[in-house]
Amino acid sequence: MNHLRWLPIWGLAGVLAGASLACGQTKPYIGFAYPAGGQQGTTFRVKLGGQGLDGVDQVLVTGAGVSAKVAEYYRKIGPQDTSLLREQLNELKRASRTGPRAKWSSKPGKARPKAPPPDPATLKMIENLEKRLAAYVNRPACVSIASLAFVEVTIAPHAEPGPRELRLATPRGVTNPLVFHVGQLPEFSRKPMRTSDFQVLGKEELALRKRPAEEVEQRLVLPCIANGQLAPGEVNWYRFEARRGQRLVISVAARQLVPFLADAVPGWFQPVVRVCDARGQELAYSDDFHFKPDPTLLFEVPRDGEYLFSITDALYRGREDFVYRVTVGEVPLVTSVFPLGGQVGKPRQIEMKGWNLELADLMLPPADAGPGVQMLAATKDGFVSNHVPFTLDALPEALDREPNNTASDAQPVRLPVIVNGRLGRAGDQDVFRVEGRAGDTIVAEVMARRLDSPLDSMLKITDSAGKLVAFNDDHEDAAAGINTHHADSYVMVQLPADGPYFVHLTDAARQGGEAYGYRLRLSPPRPDFALRVAPSSGALRGRSTGPLSVYALRKDGFTGDIRLSLKDPPAGFFAAPVVLTAKEPVARLAVRATVTEMKQPVKLFVQGRATIQGREIARQAVPSEDRMQAFLWRHLVPAEDLLAWVDRPAYQAQPKRLLPPAVAEAAKTARTTTEAPKFTQKQVAGRLRQLKGLYEEWLLTDEFYARKLAECEAVQ
Repeated sequence: MNHLRWLPIWGLAGVLAGASLACGQTKPYIGFAYPAGGQQGTTFRVKLGGQGLDGVDQVLVTGAGVSAKVAEYYRKIGPQDTSLLREQLNELKRASRTGPRAKWSSKPGKARPKAPPPDPATLKMIENLEKRLAAYVNRPACVSIASLAFVEVTIAPHAEPGPRELRLATPRGVTNPLVFHVGQLPEFSRKPMRTSDFQVLGKEELALRKRPAEEVEQRLVLPCIANGQLAPGEVNWYRFEARRGQRLVISVAARQLVPFLADAVPGWFQPVVRVCDARGQELAYSDDFHFKPDPTLLFEVPRDGEYLFSITDALYRGREDFVYRVTVGEVPLVTSVFPLGGQVGKPRQIEMKGWNLELADLMLPPADAGPGVQMLAATKDGFVSNHVPFTLDALPEALDREPNNTASDAQPVRLPVIVNGRLGRAGDQDVFRVEGRAGDTIVAEVMARRLDSPLDSMLKITDSAGKLVAFNDDHEDAAAGINTHHADSYVMVQLPADGPYFVHLTDAARQGGEAYGYRLRLSPPRPDFALRVAPSSGALRGRSTGPLSVYALRKDGFTGDIRLSLKDPPAGFFAAPVVLTAKEPVARLAVRATVTEMKQPVKLFVQGRATIQGREIARQAVPSEDRMQAFLWRHLVPAEDLLAWVDRPAYQAQPKRLLPPAVAEAAKTARTTTEAPKFTQKQVAGRLRQLKGLYEEWLLTDEFYARKLAECEAVQ
């Protein structure tokens, strides 16, 4: 419940993030991409669901080697739209069946000629209308993902594997980012789901997906990546062949693709994976990996033959944004590294644990890497494994030495130091002895869960008589992103007297093992700060101003002022510096655009400067998205870039389509011969907008559009 004290801050964040950089506009948003990745050297189609996407015309993917373009866009339509589309479709089908007939002779032996085939343009419009109507759902389960964009993605053969970020750009701004993977294995993707129907209380079965029997189970050839989506109550099955002794990794990416689902409780997809033999007997099961909701199942094949694995949601929920990618095969997997970090500029020897790591190499951080978190991966025969975090710091380092389980055999350390250790068995505890003086302030901070260790730390500091001086279990870190359990401990305490003090580190659940690593910082306070800026993208009207929300994450008691500004802003952008005081956890940085139009978004960099202990330091704000978990807690989810866009207020959702003059003239004539008006004067304006939208999406013929215009004009 520690999150509750952040609610006033997050509430303000929601207001500012919702406003984006342009006031009074709906911020373009995407809630899922399916499939959420693809193999190097392939071109494939991706379906995205969101809202506020009218006029979408660009796809932005971070990194090199991936290009994408918009193929189609289906805005959310209503019953009146579909009524028009069905009427148009029926007319085209009737015309294609009958058509103008040629004269024929009734003489014996003379065959009646067939009607000429419809022209390709008519067939294409029939196809488009059928696809559009097939995708229509009157009451979608989640309106915020009901508008659909279809993009064509091409991944170069040598594109760097791993996660990227994908966004869509519209004339009204750039969307939030979604995780998008570049893979190395062959990919299998199930057919994209239709938009889910709203579930009516007591009639939920009416919204269940009716999957064809032939699609329930799919066959795979290992190794591969399986992509899918889950509907309510659905279980996806996969069948594969394996040999005895194979050490198979079945690793699911789900929450890491969509960290927080819109309007869903719990706030994310919770996958469950089972492996069965050919007779359906369960052999292995997993619903998480360490503390992460995405499961990884390690399965050693007992005998040659066929096997199946299934994936479903733990609560049998489902929707089109319940997207997953499952890596299946005898591939390298790093489950832990030790130590979890090192000192800047010093040689590093890192031990890695996992599966299929024989003859694998660990990719180390660059020798000139500065302080901060680096991502490590193993490579084997050209294949890159999963990534694990490793952090660098400027303080001296030490390793914990056993036995150090009690105050009597505590390991002496000299401040400042970062101790790298692990609780190697259940019930283990590590104790460290430090010498202190009355009035000294010391900090003890654990980095474990934030570095993917399953350790749930508890810290206590006692004096020489065993009296408790300080204690902490969980310490909230707003920089933790999607980490919903702030399990790392932190204490800052002023020592009451001279003498030895003992720092005790244990696991809250008394667990342990080779993966339970930690980094324990013991030092005087190191006042500092970090910054987050939200949202990670926004739009401005030309020559106008809009706000960005900048959050200060203060460390070790820092209370000084922070001066915020744009760092080296691109031409056409300006922000007056603001000061963030200790009483203000968040500030509004007003960004002004002096240009009126842009063809591409630009990157902005927000910087904060402060004087700490007589020295000026600068910190760059990390772009973030303000996301809500289960209608209550809010999280700042990091993104790669902060993008700005100047709004194009006068835009066309599709390439402008003009009514041919001859058809327009026919519409005028039809004004006097049309049937009785179908609409009141009040309805005409909305009807005209409706017709114009469908016509410009190439879903209505010239003649049909002209006739419907004439009906409206007759009312006027």
